[in-house]
Amino acid sequence: MDKEDIEVHTDKKGKDHINIYDGDKRGEHSSIHINIDTKTGKGQIVDTTSGTKQTTDTQCYLTTACMRNMKDTFDDKCEELQILRWFRDSFVSYEDIIHYYRVAPSIVKSINKFKEKDEVYSYIYNKVVKDCVEAIKKGDYEFAYKRYKYSVLTLEECYNKPIIETSLSKILKKKKD
Repeated sequence: MDKEDIEVHTDKKGKDHINIYDGDKRGEHSSIHINIDTKTGKGQIVDTTSGTKQTTDTQCYLTTACMRNMKDTFDDKCEELQILRWFRDSFVSYEDIIHYYRVAPSIVKSINKFKEKDEVYSYIYNKVVKDCVEAIKKGDYEFAYKRYKYSVLTLEECYNKPIIETSLSKILKKKKD
């Protein structure tokens, strides 16, 4: 995408939308639409950049970590998520946003399979959410970006790689039989 037009808004139902257009959005263009229900962390990415419409479900592990940590007092408009959303919309690259929303659902799904999932979400809350929010409040955007990006890559390695390897092993075993 050479010339991008990015729109960010929250609708009447509290769902966040990030629309990324390649070209004039009123004319011929390809686009990516990220639609997130911020109450549940679930949503969709609708991508037309390859010439066909591809839809991917999403789930946000940062929202899930906040939900698990705050339990009954959780509010989707909590300070942490408001600050992280502002930071995402203001500083996180297009590529990193797309990557996050592509891998986050499988990370959440994998974490949820573990008996110790509450401890994992507590760690994410304390070492990613809180650390990033504190850095953003101090204006240390570089630290916040690196912490965020490193968390995505690390969690992807820890929770998605084993699933991919298992799936690949099953596929190769079927081909061998």
